[in-house]
Amino acid sequence: MFRSLRRALCAAAAALLLPLGAGAQTAHAAEPGAGYWHTSGRQILDAAGQPVRMAGVNWFGFETANHVVHGLWARDYKSMIDQMRSQGFNTIRMPYSDDILKPGTMPDSVNHDGKNTDLRGLTSLQVLDRIVAYAGRSGLKIVLDRHRPDAAGQSALWYTSAVPESTWIANLKSLAARYKGDSTVIGIDLHNEPHDPACWGCGDTARDWRLAAQRAGNAVLSVNPELLIMVEGVQSHNGTNGWWGGNLMGVAQYPVQLDVPNRLVYSAHDYATSVAQQPWFSDPSFPANLPAIWDKYWGYVFKQDIAPVWLGEFGTTLQSAVDQKWLAELVKYLRSTSAHGADSFHWTFWSWNPNSGDTGGILKDDWQTVDTVKDGYLASIKAPGFPPGGDGGGPDPDPGGGTPACSAAYSVSSDWGGGFNAEVRVSNTGSTPLKSWKVTWNWSGTQKVTSMWNASYTQTGNSVTAMNVAHNGGVPTGGSAGFGFAGAPGGGGVPRVSCTAT
Repeated sequence: MFRSLRRALCAAAAALLLPLGAGAQTAHAAEPGAGYWHTSGRQILDAAGQPVRMAGVNWFGFETANHVVHGLWARDYKSMIDQMRSQGFNTIRMPYSDDILKPGTMPDSVNHDGKNTDLRGLTSLQVLDRIVAYAGRSGLKIVLDRHRPDAAGQSALWYTSAVPESTWIANLKSLAARYKGDSTVIGIDLHNEPHDPACWGCGDTARDWRLAAQRAGNAVLSVNPELLIMVEGVQSHNGTNGWWGGNLMGVAQYPVQLDVPNRLVYSAHDYATSVAQQPWFSDPSFPANLPAIWDKYWGYVFKQDIAPVWLGEFGTTLQSAVDQKWLAELVKYLRSTSAHGADSFHWTFWSWNPNSGDTGGILKDDWQTVDTVKDGYLASIKAPGFPPGGDGGGPDPDPGGGTPACSAAYSVSSDWGGGFNAEVRVSNTGSTPLKSWKVTWNWSGTQKVTSMWNASYTQTGNSVTAMNVAHNGGVPTGGSAGFGFAGAPGGGGVPRVSCTAT
């Protein structure tokens, strides 16, 4: 995609887990999504062989001059991840540039005043470690996306004069080694949006993206053979032009060949008119013409059972009727979770961030409020989250011992229409005693906490964070604590809650 358009960033910022058929999973089977993943035909399977579906968002920033995910000037990174999970996303595509692998690269525009306090003084890579660790404990998976060779901008090819192929591959291997053993990071997207003069299958080693992807993919697998290798398309193939990274037509004749079987996932990008015009948008048959367009460029790879296909980026401001029809048709094409389970396309929406100039994001400009109209389009293709925990093989976020963990259960004890009472039970699910805990949730309506006991709280919009008080922060292994509150109005139902422990 034409990122000179799409990356008008704010200057001020300076899996499915369902089985394929009823009865395919016994009551005693492990929750799908655990461990590292592999492929089988057009599906992605977890370590136990159960099908999963990636259904997530892009959270960008590490690839920019900030050298860190955006929004940390406004939010704590943990609350951001909690909100992603509460909105039903299970995967984060994390763009980065090779700049963050330079020794001593520090993040910019991170607010440490009462938030992100554990990130103070950390390098960009150390911040990424913390995000990976917390995402894993929250049940989200991460795909690392080599988005740019440096923070200055995207590159058509996988290398530049300043960042040669040798550096690209060395840095990919470094990240693969850094998170080896931690299955929160399930894959690496080798290079974002190759485009002209990049080719697929032309045989010119300086331009042939398919050959470069094989070299890089095999280098990554030599370090960590458990990772998925995500290979995007190009722009043009045999005279047929499309979105940057969105043309996988060459796969039919020239498939990527990796040394480790069942690790390859093909990826495409697709956008609407808020990003750029394409001829199919003005075709008289629009939007009925779209499925055939997608079949030609990338959908056939899935439909012919060649390999899994991941739509790594798609997005729009959703302002025009054309874009609204495009997104509705695309969601239908990606296959609903209820009808197809994990036998579907995988996807990560562009973007979580509101500061993508020609698409906007799931969040509105306040970095708190969800664009419920845009998010609503994605409802049918979302998928349940994955088991929390990761494997802990990466950098240890708690080098002093075991990592504390907790869960929370929310129940409404009474509801009289004008108000309600609710209780939350916090359980220690880890192997060490808790020193403190925090529970967060987002209401779908206008509910407000009017009073709370056995916890303190803050509320911003529909987002509530409840923290232990002095007498109930310590929870022994296997033990629990609780708090209650009153709220208004009633009728709000039970939200999804998340618990953070220390």
